[in-house]
Amino acid sequence: MFRTGQVKAGVVLYMDAFGPRPALYDMAARLSGHGYAVLVPDLFYRNTPYGPFDAKTAFAEEKSKAALTALISGTTQDMTARDSGAFIAALETEGVRGAIGVVGYCMGGGRALNAAAAYPDKIAAAASFHGGRLGTDALDSPASNAAKIKARVYVGSAGVDGSFPPEQSARLALALREAEVDHVIENYVGMQHGWCVSDHSVFDIAGAERHWKRLIDFFGETLG
Repeated sequence: MFRTGQVKAGVVLYMDAFGPRPALYDMAARLSGHGYAVLVPDLFYRNTPYGPFDAKTAFAEEKSKAALTALISGTTQDMTARDSGAFIAALETEGVRGAIGVVGYCMGGGRALNAAAAYPDKIAAAASFHGGRLGTDALDSPASNAAKIKARVYVGSAGVDGSFPPEQSARLALALREAEVDHVIENYVGMQHGWCVSDHSVFDIAGAERHWKRLIDFFGETLG
């Protein structure tokens, strides 16, 4: 749990595929500096110990790729949605009152949006950056669960991302619009999947700072 001074609201930061590590803790600390208590849960806790993984090489090496693929496929959206109730309770135990924000990266992007669908009376702001499979026709896709969301939604997509192609973006936008969800889907032209996280091979400083401005403004407008 990261917190600095007086807390305005609580935020759950959903990890990317490489697990909790210093790069994500640094992001949580930066968020906490804006007045939020920030929790970075380990979504793979059912399969500990695992890793550690090097975000730059993990999917390029067969052994680590196989391990990561197994971890991701063995940790379902439903598992994370159910676990999110405990994440919210942990923030409340730390004294957080009122609305909760969620933000996720890579695999965490869809989980953040689905958490908003699972806990509509708790989560007021949900953000995804380079999230994958957000607009498929699967039952656990955020597009399929859009009608359950009451939170404001922000989606920042990589310029070209095979895990979230234009047809998925269009399907998600339609689902959110039909559900009357206050939302923005923004295309970060020139950015690659993973650009926000500092230890990723495609990290982009300018793009990451743009993401920070959007995220801080989004949470500030919604959570205070």
